[in-house]
Amino acid sequence: MMSFWVHDRMGSAHVDPNEGIIDAVLSELDEPLDPEHPDVGLTHESEWSLGAFPSGLVVWENVADESGLPRHLRDVPRSKLRELWLALASGDIDRVNAEPWLPGYG
Repeated sequence: MMSFWVHDRMGSAHVDPNEGIIDAVLSELDEPLDPEHPDVGLTHESEWSLGAFPSGLVVWENVADESGLPRHLRDVPRSKLRELWLALASGDIDRVNAEPWLPGYG
């Protein structure tokens, strides 16, 4: 089975979490903004990562490979973000890549 982990706003990692933990981490985006800890993320063992911010900004990149240059989407609803996280968690990188990503960190 493929492995993945999520990090919450305080940087704690949860390895192979269930959907309840994923939802709890996503809900942190709706808490009051903490400028020092604004984002949460999910990283697949392939090092593809989806970082998310309260504004709806989502960053897609491979943190270990320069060919996975950062790309982003803006105003992503939480339901869409959850769908993308679950796709990445299951290793469906093609599904995540199919989104209309824009270059850079946004």
